[in-house]
Amino acid sequence: MNKALDPALMQAAEATGSQLPASMNAYWMPFTANRQFKKAPRLLARASGMHYWDVHGREVLDGVAGLWCVNAGHNRPRITAAIQAQAAEMDFAPPFQMGHPKAFDLAERVAALAPAGMGKVFFANSGSEAVDSALKMALAYHRVRGEGTRTRLIGRERGYHGVNFGGISVGGMIGNRKTFGLAVAGTDHIRHTHDPARNAYSQGQPAQGAEFADDLDKLVALHDASNIAAVIVEPIAGSTGVLIPPAGYLQKLRELCTKHGILLIFDEVITGFGRTGQPFAAQTFGVTPDMITCAKGLTNGAVPMGAVIVRDEIHDAFMTGPEHLIEFPHGYTYSGHPLACAAGIGTLDTYAEEGLLTRADPAPGGIAAYFAAGVHSLKGEPHVIDVRNFGLVAGIELQAIAGEPTKRAFSVFLDCWEEGLMIRTTGDTIALSPPLIIERAHVDRIVETIRTALRRAA
Repeated sequence: MNKALDPALMQAAEATGSQLPASMNAYWMPFTANRQFKKAPRLLARASGMHYWDVHGREVLDGVAGLWCVNAGHNRPRITAAIQAQAAEMDFAPPFQMGHPKAFDLAERVAALAPAGMGKVFFANSGSEAVDSALKMALAYHRVRGEGTRTRLIGRERGYHGVNFGGISVGGMIGNRKTFGLAVAGTDHIRHTHDPARNAYSQGQPAQGAEFADDLDKLVALHDASNIAAVIVEPIAGSTGVLIPPAGYLQKLRELCTKHGILLIFDEVITGFGRTGQPFAAQTFGVTPDMITCAKGLTNGAVPMGAVIVRDEIHDAFMTGPEHLIEFPHGYTYSGHPLACAAGIGTLDTYAEEGLLTRADPAPGGIAAYFAAGVHSLKGEPHVIDVRNFGLVAGIELQAIAGEPTKRAFSVFLDCWEEGLMIRTTGDTIALSPPLIIERAHVDRIVETIRTALRRAA
């Protein structure tokens, strides 16, 4: 065992039967303050339902569904059994020029949940890969239709579309862009929709801001529509602060894309599979895009998987020429992996049996309305400058410490962890996205733990 680890941590792990890592030196952790973490590790040992347990045996309420992904709660029996059975039957099947039944079964199930007319599903291994796949589809689609000049890709400021080069190029997450510099050529951005001066403390969709979609017309005037392939946005931007779309904004964006022959891609890696009260936010907001990228809730986080859901017409445009030729030269070794497909089918079965895909419906009297009332009760607490919510997702924005951005929110994160609650912070915003199985008592505990932490924060 690594002697650098806290002796108390080692003793607690031994008492609870948890296994500590032999060393913490080799693992370069993603999106983590590595030095701070390794001085005071937050090590999780097991999970069930709404909770984790750490290596001390301490129960931790999960306020963020793992990482926006464990929508049905942890260690659900159907999902576990499906993975175990598949692992014993067949561990891997090559996806190029071969197939296996569960990939086709899962694709049918996903397509059946999608908006009408979106009947084709392409599998990847993550949200980042799903985004890059969708961007390549958009470019290739215009090319096979004889509009090969349509190569420009439009994202949005404060958008997050994963960490591959395509995703960070259309994304507007400042840390990613300034750190890595190099981006895919031919990208541009419309403004984000965050407008606290007019919309602070909105419950549900903000009333003001539909006109932000008109930025697309400005880019069409600059680049010409004949050079623009696609626009990609998150219906709700999650990783840059939980930004809810203003009323009418997505509808106007859809109208402009249709007018100019531009494909509209919804990145629903976070909002997909019940987060907004419908299977997809496209249905919640009444706007059908040309493609939907999804991941996270597709397998309840149990096995990595992503997907692109595509309008039938886009798929069909590729199905020309000699039948022995590959129509779309793109894919991954693990596309439609048997274990991931089994997990996906078990996950969709769980959602269906428990009505989880509509449980976050924001209608009065439901759990989402109770959640909204709870998070908005934090208005007026120290450092809180805005609260935003929709369905079972919320953002609580804090006043940043002058010259030390992110520090205040991170201190609240650490305080909540010590009190047995896992939250997520992005910048100086607390982000909440609890499992869809959440009950009122869980909401109360989340809100009161955050309230206490805010009152203690510097």
